[in-house]
Amino acid sequence: MNHLATSATPAESFRGCTAWMAAQPPQEPLLAAGTVVHFAENREVFAEGDETVTFFKVVSGVVRTCKFLGDGRRQIEAFYVEGDVFGFDAGTERRVSAETVSECTLISYRRRNVDNLARNDVAVGQQLFEMALQSLARAQDHCLLLGRRGAAEKVAAFLLDWAGRSDAQRMVRLAMSRQDIGDYLGLTIETVSRTLSQLERDGIIELPNARQVRLLNTEALEDLAA
Repeated sequence: MNHLATSATPAESFRGCTAWMAAQPPQEPLLAAGTVVHFAENREVFAEGDETVTFFKVVSGVVRTCKFLGDGRRQIEAFYVEGDVFGFDAGTERRVSAETVSECTLISYRRRNVDNLARNDVAVGQQLFEMALQSLARAQDHCLLLGRRGAAEKVAAFLLDWAGRSDAQRMVRLAMSRQDIGDYLGLTIETVSRTLSQLERDGIIELPNARQVRLLNTEALEDLAA
């Protein structure tokens, strides 16, 4: 997968993100420390094994992090949406790859620059600590999701999680494909499709199209996901 990104200086780049910046808290310590980069859909942001010289914050769009296994299968580790931070690895090499699910605008931060800021600014150090905790919590949540026994339980939990990230929680727009969902949940694409169809027949969800899910009975989904 080839890189396709454009970048500019922080001042030039942030002019195109005025609305996003206006919504950020005034105490945001890292706001002006990065460079805005733009990626087309289905492009590589970084590859497994790359040096961990940068990390990223999502301004718009959806990013997936994934690992390709020895037998050719792909395991998606996480999906990231507006406001999420990814690529905050502890080691010197990337454990996973990152790719854009949709067209994305990201802020790229150089680790060395941010580390230097953290030495002189307690707020930056606190923010880095919170990022590390968020990464740990995300990994724990995914482990619990993969540990669920049945496909219906996994898909129900996924829909509820994605609904929590959506503005309209009854109408969930899925940025990712059925294959992406399967690779995230440890299911085949056929199992994901069958499970969604069964949930629709049971009157729990409605599928207006391949990328939209209307939640008709959230209590039933919560019971399945429990």
